Amino acid sequence: MADRSLLILAAACAGAAAVYLAWGLQGPYGFILSLRATRLAALAMVGASVGAATVIFQTITANRLLTPGIVGFDSLFVLIQTLLVLGLGGVGYAALPAFPKFLVEILCLCAVAIALFASVLRAGSSDMTRLVLTGVILGVLMRGLTGFVQRLLDPTEFALAQAATFASFNSVDPVQVAFAAPILILALLLAWRLSPVLDVVLLGRDGARSLGVDHERLTMAALAVVAMLVATSTAVAGPVTFLGLLAASLAAAALPHWRHAVLIPGAALTGALILIVGQFLFERLLGLQSTLPAIVESLGGLVFLVMVLKRRTA
Repeated sequence: MADRSLLILAAACAGAAAVYLAWGLQGPYGFILSLRATRLAALAMVGASVGAATVIFQTITANRLLTPGIVGFDSLFVLIQTLLVLGLGGVGYAALPAFPKFLVEILCLCAVAIALFASVLRAGSSDMTRLVLTGVILGVLMRGLTGFVQRLLDPTEFALAQAATFASFNSVDPVQVAFAAPILILALLLAWRLSPVLDVVLLGRDGARSLGVDHERLTMAALAVVAMLVATSTAVAGPVTFLGLLAASLAAAALPHWRHAVLIPGAALTGALILIVGQFLFERLLGLQSTLPAIVESLGGLVFLVMVLKRRTA
């Protein structure tokens, strides 16, 4: 049953991708298809990465209400963009080559995330509450710093910084997509390879250690994969905080299975399907260009509230 559901999800993603590429296609075909293919690749990679990362993060933290964005990825990305505008100015930021900027973003996001994970968990990987709280506090700190720096910008630079900090799939750079693709594919393969051991983690720290699992090393390895997935996808299109929660929740409902070999690809396919179908609806049918991330965030936030209230009344 689970395998058939995964096949249905994969077929739905393939069908949605084909419709997105071919709908209303008019000449020049090669140029239009290249633009659509770049955007489609970004949609699929971001959705799949955030969905898979959320499932892993929820398993490690033993909490189905959390997303990787809770540890400050989004706030750090916004701070990086704002500092670049402050340091280079509006003209310098606009002229910044896409590839070096993309590389700096990935390295900064990964370095901060891994440093946070290593420093917080060095006293024991069971202290997930401390990890989450530290991430929340750092996120608040970075948002405060961002607000302070933005007050130093003139109105034009402020508008440029604001535009760069919202998720968007309308101007995805093909060089960034080409560079991000192998990183994300490798990270997704690593996540899938961790699936059997993550199943054991569901038994708890003591249960996993009694079965011979090095819980501390597994936690750091899993969080490193999460950092790689979220950092790269955020650098491609910007922060989409609640997409992972939405994808993981829908995948868990459609695939009522505890095995991560099913849940991880299921959440990845669900995340990709959400973005592809959503972008098609807003871009092709409604003629809108920048509404999708806001709608996804709203739906994800609504799912989060429903899950919190449901747990409180359970």
